[in-house]
Amino acid sequence: MADICNSHHSFTCHSKFHKKAFSHVTFSQLIRYLCVTMMTPEDFNRIIIPMRDELKGLARKLTGDDYSAEDLVQEVMLKLWSMRSILDRYDNKKALAMTMLRNKFNDQWRHRQLENRTIMANGITDDWHRTEAKDEADLIRIIVEHLPELQKQIFKMKEIDGYDNSEIMQITGCTAESLRQNLSRARRRIREDFIKLTAVRTKRNNILTL
Repeated sequence: MADICNSHHSFTCHSKFHKKAFSHVTFSQLIRYLCVTMMTPEDFNRIIIPMRDELKGLARKLTGDDYSAEDLVQEVMLKLWSMRSILDRYDNKKALAMTMLRNKFNDQWRHRQLENRTIMANGITDDWHRTEAKDEADLIRIIVEHLPELQKQIFKMKEIDGYDNSEIMQITGCTAESLRQNLSRARRRIREDFIKLTAVRTKRNNILTL
């Protein structure tokens, strides 16, 4: 077993598994489950990025416009990137990506039916009060977590994880203009919400001191 796990990739082997859960799997499937490969950026570009055109075609059919389709595809690519430690468990990665895209579209559709800007602002305020943010960094962190998913992921990759623009574009498949727009929207929304919530905090503190 150790020889199988020590191939040219770096593997993490899980030693425990439920006997019943694996009673009907083949030996090769079991080895694939037990030995997890972290997909390298080169493998990601070779295996995942070529799926992008088909994903874009499906996204365009679902959303009805290029801009929304592009955002949807970029979100799926980011999710796949975050899953690269377990992607080798999936034999049909294209089917996985297509399913993820459909599910994400359905989630977004349901979310749009329930959400408006006021509800979102109240949600941020509630989180802020619950965690009792004591400084600006805490408040910004809460605001970032409430950004739209694509803006949040791209902002984190750029400002927190330290990826440069070319790396983000390679991972997501987005254009330089799309990256610029999403970063700009994220920063503008963080700035606007920060101003609003700071005003709420000031008003609340003034009331408490009366």
